[in-house]
Amino acid sequence: MRYIIYLLIGIFFGIVMFKSEAASWFRIYEMFEFGSFHMYGIIGSALILGVLGIQIVKIKNIKTIDNNNMQLQPKERGITRYLAGGIIFGLGWALSGACPGPMYALVGAGFPTILLVLLGALVGTFVYGLLKNKLPH
Repeated sequence: MRYIIYLLIGIFFGIVMFKSEAASWFRIYEMFEFGSFHMYGIIGSALILGVLGIQIVKIKNIKTIDNNNMQLQPKERGITRYLAGGIIFGLGWALSGACPGPMYALVGAGFPTILLVLLGALVGTFVYGLLKNKLPH
């Protein structure tokens, strides 16, 4: 039952991504050229909602679907890995015109060329998993 809930949330997320044009290559290209506020507004809204959501989880001590307490662990500080990761992520986003959320929405919308980008993202994630412990902290 839990997986059905996750599937429904994912389908809803994909529809929202597609209808808001957040999955549009043109909108992403426009954002990287600083030609429009559209994508910055979507990203900013998501950031604000995410910060508010985390604060609500902390204040209300909200439990997971499995009725476990959510333990939000602080992340390690380190500028180098975040800078390197952000650059790699940004380059991939700019070159492909899609970040992870829209990739799945575009597959669902029937754009077969995005499967190559999705494959690249999966291979990149797999390689990171292999190298994670060997990378500097």
